Amino acid sequence: MSDVAAVEQFVQKYKTLKTEVAKVIIGQDQVIEQILISIFSGGHALLVGVPGLAKTLMVNTISQALGLDFKRIQFTPDLMPSDILGSEILDETRHFKFIKGPIFSNIILADEINRTPPKTQAALLEAMQERSVTVAGQHYKLQQPYFVLATQNPIEQEGTYPLPEAQLDRFMFAIYLDYPSFEEEVSVVKSTTSDAKITVKPLFNAEEIIGFQQLIRRIPVADNVVEYAVALVAKTRPNSNRAADFVKQYVDWGAGPRASQNLVLAAKTHAVLRGKFSPDIEDVQAVSFGILRHRMIKNYKAEAEGIAIEDIIKSLF
Repeated sequence: MSDVAAVEQFVQKYKTLKTEVAKVIIGQDQVIEQILISIFSGGHALLVGVPGLAKTLMVNTISQALGLDFKRIQFTPDLMPSDILGSEILDETRHFKFIKGPIFSNIILADEINRTPPKTQAALLEAMQERSVTVAGQHYKLQQPYFVLATQNPIEQEGTYPLPEAQLDRFMFAIYLDYPSFEEEVSVVKSTTSDAKITVKPLFNAEEIIGFQQLIRRIPVADNVVEYAVALVAKTRPNSNRAADFVKQYVDWGAGPRASQNLVLAAKTHAVLRGKFSPDIEDVQAVSFGILRHRMIKNYKAEAEGIAIEDIIKSLF
């Protein structure tokens, strides 16, 4: 199949996928789109929102519609690395046998990732970056495709371990979930308090998703679009000579080169989902909030004046 035909097929399947997910998840269109862009670009996503916004249900529904294995890990202060990676046990024949942990799945929901100590957070890091884990000196490859969707609750900070910047950088998107609108909430309450059973049909399989990820990589990008993405990221660094005045005033630390790579990859996926065969500057801008917001650190002045990170990103355009 030619790439042109593959793009057209992808657009059709994506529309059907969104309809299938909408059977269960009401509203949250932008959030679902960002999760799917991250999956088809081969990245991981961090979902930030207060409890009760259906983050777990959303990830579960998306994994069912994609036809992928799904495991949920509830991160707690007493969770050990072996609880997520797996451990070796002595079997009846007196030989060590490796029992795989929940990390061995296509989609991992790392629930409340900031509740667990850094040692366990770090165990997830190798899996996210290398798509493999090492236990007792043995190297185990994880099945493809592989995504980590982590959730964080922004209101309770007591007894939590904030993710270090290096770890936040591994997430392609930081996606903020907000409360539903009044009409959406009415629909949610109606659908969840009746006895209606909704089943989600799997529309993809692992091979197809890997095929579409490779298709995204092959999408051509004009030099001016790549340069725009790199210049946008350079503007976020307060000590760079390209830094915007607004950034120098309100930002302590800017985004690294991984942000530029992710901007281009996500812009490609964003363009393809709209039936375009190459991304333009609008596609880069459309994905930039989710990609830059967790990679920039505001200073005290920005905090004191109530400047949101989104205002700073908007000023870069």
